[in-house]
Amino acid sequence: MSEKPVDDLNGPAPTDFSLSVVMQRSPATSPWQTYLWEAVGVTAAPWESAPQAVSLVHQQGEICHYLYSGFRLQLHADECESYYHNLCSPTPRCFVMARENGEGTPVPFLLSLSFDQANACEEVDETVYAVAMPPELYRWCELFVLNHFVPEKRQKRRLTDWRKETGGSAAL
Repeated sequence: MSEKPVDDLNGPAPTDFSLSVVMQRSPATSPWQTYLWEAVGVTAAPWESAPQAVSLVHQQGEICHYLYSGFRLQLHADECESYYHNLCSPTPRCFVMARENGEGTPVPFLLSLSFDQANACEEVDETVYAVAMPPELYRWCELFVLNHFVPEKRQKRRLTDWRKETGGSAAL
């Protein structure tokens, strides 16, 4: 599979995308923590790389940028509504889920474009970073949503009169 830009809306869309995560380590100002870690970006990786390869790509003073490569992002039709809301937000995001290793360093393990999946990970105390969505991912997700998402009209639910079913007035 090649990660070429999605320019043709009628052409075949890629089924998945190779990605890498850029994590930044900087000195912490807290006495309880040595370093502050954050995800600062996601980039499309046009190459095949080893799973979970980590490399130092930039260092300036005590601030280091590490590239975590080897991620594959797939979109799922049942998440289309969440992708749609992400694309319509003022700042579309890619969500990086991470777990701490034995030394307290967060290690990315999953990438998603779904608000719902990111929220589910936060609810079970996983670390979730929201980074800007790269343009090639935006176009790919947009094409996927256009091909798979059918919005459902929201309908107001009619209230059921429970007194009629019990054969009298409701006792409080």
